[in-house]
Amino acid sequence: MALSLNACILLLKEHHLLKSSAVQSDISVEMTGIAYDSRKVSGPTLFFCKGAHFRPIYLSMAKDNGATTYVAEKPFVEGNGLNALIVTNITKAMAILSAAFYDFPQDDLVITAYTGTKGKTTAAYFNRGILEEAYPKHVALFSTIDRVLGPNPDQRFKSDLTTPESLDLFHDMREAVDNGMTHLVMEVSSQAYLRNRVFGLTYDIGFFLNITPDHIGPNEHPNFANYLHNKMQLLVNARKVVINAETDHFDEVYAAATTTTYPDSIYLFASTDFEPARDDIQIDFRFESTEADTATSKFTVIPVTDKAAELNVGGHYSLSLIGDFNESNATAAIIGAGLAGVDAASAVPGIAKIKIPGRMESLAVSEHGTVYVDYAHNYASMKALLSFIEKEYNKPRILVVVGSPGDKGVSRRAGFAKVLTEYANVAYLTTDDPGFEDPADIIDEIDRDIDHDKVEVHKVLDRREAIEAAIKASGSNDIVVVAGKGADPYQKVRGVDTPWPTDMVVVTEIAESL
Repeated sequence: MALSLNACILLLKEHHLLKSSAVQSDISVEMTGIAYDSRKVSGPTLFFCKGAHFRPIYLSMAKDNGATTYVAEKPFVEGNGLNALIVTNITKAMAILSAAFYDFPQDDLVITAYTGTKGKTTAAYFNRGILEEAYPKHVALFSTIDRVLGPNPDQRFKSDLTTPESLDLFHDMREAVDNGMTHLVMEVSSQAYLRNRVFGLTYDIGFFLNITPDHIGPNEHPNFANYLHNKMQLLVNARKVVINAETDHFDEVYAAATTTTYPDSIYLFASTDFEPARDDIQIDFRFESTEADTATSKFTVIPVTDKAAELNVGGHYSLSLIGDFNESNATAAIIGAGLAGVDAASAVPGIAKIKIPGRMESLAVSEHGTVYVDYAHNYASMKALLSFIEKEYNKPRILVVVGSPGDKGVSRRAGFAKVLTEYANVAYLTTDDPGFEDPADIIDEIDRDIDHDKVEVHKVLDRREAIEAAIKASGSNDIVVVAGKGADPYQKVRGVDTPWPTDMVVVTEIAESL
């Protein structure tokens, strides 16, 4: 891979990002490396001075390691002697130039993208499962849990971010293409648009699953309007769009889709008993639950419009991932597969066998009922989970182990207090990625809004101890829910990813000890 200085200048001008340039060498000179981390600079490299707290010493280090050109929002004396490209927005510039450096790998992939407050990961895994049935070993995945760049085990990695920095994103797309991948299913977070990680990227199929308040806080979105705006950007940048018609703020979401997409390329889906508030739209797909219990979920997808019928994905489906709330995510995945050219013949078997790490994993513990481990990490996802358990087990005693991250998602804390008051009998408040905050303060903040007349609350800072206490306190007919981390293999503590065995491993170890 390589990119010339001249190409950089032309691309930045094309996107109205270039403020000025200082050229110290032949304009045709090529950079054979690209980086925003000075430690990853080696040889002639295009280096990005990125971040609100960027320190000029990093540019000096990059220069010493061989960088020949730097991109920044202001000149640095430490860059004297280098080619300098001064831009209006460093994160947008990095996205545009990274795509070009890796030779626009998105053009060689059919890209399906999902956004939503909850369900992105589940829908993405379902979609990939169907596509893998039709195109074995040719489907990449960029998710909160895994990044699958090829068919081999050493081409699968644990994810650090739902949507990584643009440079890493396009690097991984190029790896996927070079590994023979023809399709990509990816999650797109609101932060991806807030931080311009996917600036300039167009998806073949874009999904909007739902929206509820989340990721609002000092280090994230300043308010809900900003959160919604960034979520809707995925629709503006997709060739075909699929929307859950039952989402809150539907009118705004649908309007965003129509700004760049013809109505014929917009598909709406909803459950059979949902009645839209407006009569100028038509639901294209309906789904109907036929059976949802503690072992399987069975449902039917019903094409309603002619354009829906053309996709040939209607029929009866079964899921290994329990919970009636997952049928909506599955329907989205089935429609997405249809738009990617895969019919029910592959969709039915492809989706039936999918299991997702950290999503509705369960373990029966002798004399202590059933333990569920789930990634539910905000009010909406926790409510969906606990309401299903309450209905399926006929209002059992529910013990919940949960915490809330530090430095982000501050609004989740009140949401947890609300949902615990609505459904839990006992709550064990514990640590979950406290970051630079004191986990005890986070726990106190959740506890403050819980109705203690309805919920018995225990504060246990050590997460393993909290899980053990909940399981030991449960009876044979009780349900223990361990929520928030799912399959995360670490705790984020003061900037360090501290290894964590994952919740399910801890649950299994405790169960075996009992």
